[in-house]
Amino acid sequence: MIRTVLVIACVVVLLLLVAGMRWGWNNRLKRQAGLPELLPPPATLGAPLLAPLTGVYVGTTFAASWQDRVVHGGLGVQAELTATWHPEGLLLARAGAEAIFLPAAAITGARLAPGLAGKVVGAGGLLVISWNLGDHALDTGVRADDKSAYPTWVRAIETKVSQLKHSSASPPRDAASSARPEEETA
Repeated sequence: MIRTVLVIACVVVLLLLVAGMRWGWNNRLKRQAGLPELLPPPATLGAPLLAPLTGVYVGTTFAASWQDRVVHGGLGVQAELTATWHPEGLLLARAGAEAIFLPAAAITGARLAPGLAGKVVGAGGLLVISWNLGDHALDTGVRADDKSAYPTWVRAIETKVSQLKHSSASPPRDAASSARPEEETA
């Protein structure tokens, strides 16, 4: 009799825990409803600039808080992934979930971090890509199978970000824009 009561009590506690997690996830979705929709991957992408990176998609958080997970648009679904860096941006092809495409113009940097979205793996254990979704700064974490590829990926992403900043900061000058304004004669 006591054993039956204990089993029922454990099942009830387990069900309450699952219901609480679901409630929290749904509330997070409601709070993030104002985020813009993710861009779908382009129909055609240029040749990959780096060898694909395989591993686990850890998640995406708001840049201001490494534990504030973003679940909007499927960004909260952890999965195995293959990341490819193209001239157009970063494609995160996830097994069992929709692919995530981060346009190159939206990416603001890359770095190594010890943790993201509640997953802590130690110093330099995650490749974190910073990017903007509308006016919101986000960080996306990847735990690669081959961590020796991290420096190459960080350099490649930072180089592209630098090139894009440089090209947008100094627009091409044509003859009309570089000519001096004529002085007025009185």
